Amino acid sequence: MAARRSIHIPGFSHRNPIPAASLKGNVLVSGGIHGIDPSTGGLAETLDDQCRHMFAHVRAILAEAGGGPDDIVSMTFWMSNRSQRPVLNKEWLDKFPDERSRPARHTMTAALEGGMQVQCAFMAVLGG
Repeated sequence: MAARRSIHIPGFSHRNPIPAASLKGNVLVSGGIHGIDPSTGGLAETLDDQCRHMFAHVRAILAEAGGGPDDIVSMTFWMSNRSQRPVLNKEWLDKFPDERSRPARHTMTAALEGGMQVQCAFMAVLGG
């Protein structure tokens, strides 16, 4: 069986010693992906911008692993305020416009730290 490979992308990292994602065979599983602005290294101020950066990081992680958005099978989102799901849904519909081909999704409320308003994790099966 193929060795596990850590996935790292420019402009995104965790404070803890963990990769953005881990790839084993054709299965890619992310850690927590947040809305850090890669140009500043700081957390974006608005929920709109955090969502936009978060989804950009997801695309970059997928590309680094050799995949794309169509390979995602599941996404989980944590929001500091679930009543703001319409902001998340705007990016979600932009990235996954075909209602017949969207990943499974869970959205939960969480006490996120440092001004973070949203965070996600995903699982993808590459090349399938």
